[in-house]
Amino acid sequence: MNFRNNFTKIGFFTLSCLLIGGSIIYQTAYSQDAEQAKKESAAPVTKCFESMEGYTSVSRIENAVPQYGYPNVKCSQTTSGVLWYGDPYDGTKPMGDMPKLKDDTRGDYDSEEAVVKPRESKLNYFECTGCHDGDTVPVPKDKKARAIDAHDDIVENPLEMMHGRGAIWCLDCHSATNRNKLVDHQGNEISMDQPQKLCGSCHGEVYADWRMGIHGKRTGSWVKGGKKRWWVCTECHNPHTVEVNRFDPLKPEQAPELPRGMKKTEHNTEEH
Repeated sequence: MNFRNNFTKIGFFTLSCLLIGGSIIYQTAYSQDAEQAKKESAAPVTKCFESMEGYTSVSRIENAVPQYGYPNVKCSQTTSGVLWYGDPYDGTKPMGDMPKLKDDTRGDYDSEEAVVKPRESKLNYFECTGCHDGDTVPVPKDKKARAIDAHDDIVENPLEMMHGRGAIWCLDCHSATNRNKLVDHQGNEISMDQPQKLCGSCHGEVYADWRMGIHGKRTGSWVKGGKKRWWVCTECHNPHTVEVNRFDPLKPEQAPELPRGMKKTEHNTEEH
């Protein structure tokens, strides 16, 4: 009888040890996997877009603001878009001269320090006069639309320009004699870094909203009269495909943690 009791106790003890040991091994392995997954998810995204995916991009540089140890940008883990700037003025220059406006919606750039990120260095074929010098590519005799043998990566079919519903063509916006410049309806040259001057000549209502900060994007000091970076039209809109390529909604960021003591409210989606 005693032998049977001792045998039962030994068996129970052995089984308990196996269960406890297995549990510890499983928890350790799970913890390591979870920790590895956490580390991987916490690894910063180093390449992100500023305004439109696949259009404008910036690379994360560590310690770009050495006095605070900040990177130049923080990219979203959800969308790879820029969430935050360590130095919002990095790589910018003054917006340049803008027309004096007398209407009630005169732009804030008239009373504050406005900077932009230069566009010319972002263009694939700039300087355009490398080919469009009048000899390699002759100056067109007129502005009539025609088939062209180049730049099909920019405009697939120039005869069906996806801007202005076919009413405009390349030379309505690009200078025929100085391809490094845009040109307005009066023939005045405009820098590629200031496309708003040209876009605003047709899209006046949107242009007025942009001047007032209702349309578009800015970052920097929000003190009245403070320095701000402005995004110009072509940083968000591709003028060559604007009728077909529009903004797609981005996946929303994860909601922040609720303050201590606040409970999550159940939301009945069936009622909406």
